[in-house]
This record gives sequence, structure tokens and C-alpha cells, in this order.
Amino acid sequence: MATMAECRSALDTLSGNLAGADGDVRSAAALDRSLSCHITDLDGTFAGRLANGRIQVLDTYDGPPREKAQIRLAMTGDDLVAMVNGDLHFAKAWGSGRVRLEAGFRDLLKLRALL
Repeated sequence: MATMAECRSALDTLSGNLAGADGDVRSAAALDRSLSCHITDLDGTFAGRLANGRIQVLDTYDGPPREKAQIRLAMTGDDLVAMVNGDLHFAKAWGSGRVRLEAGFRDLLKLRALL
């Protein structure tokens, strides 16, 4: 089972990947939105922003998200690490319910490039 430290490292890696992306992925990552990622099996949340093509983690705390972020993710720590490592495809995990993504309709349209 992944730890919160491994999940934080995975988010940092994902942030770097987004920052180096081109085309539609770069455009989708250029949103400026509040973001939360709830690690369900560890019952911990990373809260921050998606801004300037990077994920900026501003806070980590126990339990579910305290505030409703504009982009909300929920998954197990193992699934987060597997997705960042390329062992699990986001669209497949989302379609099967292993990953939850909630956002406004316009943001979902932009974020589909990340799928």
C-alpha cells in the first residue's frame, strides 16, 4: 500500500509531467483552479491549485476534503502511484470507477485532453 509520502511524490512527478507537456495537454494543464486529491485508502487529502501548468500542493490533512475544490479527485494511493508510473491508464480507471473526477462542465471539457 502506498504511503502519503509516496502519493505526494507521485503528485510532484505528475506536476513535472504536466509542466513539460505540449499541445492539448499543455492547454488543459494551463487552467487556474483549486484542486483536491483525496487518497481514499489512507483517508488523507492533498489540497492546492492547478496553475501555470503545474500542481501546487498547498496543504495536506487527514480526512476528506475540507472545502469543495473546483477540480476534485479521489482514488487509492496505489492507483495514484500506478497512474503516474504509467501502469494504470487514467481513462480506464475513471471509467471503471477506481478514480473519481469531479469538476464543472467546462473544466471537464478542457481536462479530457489529459485522458
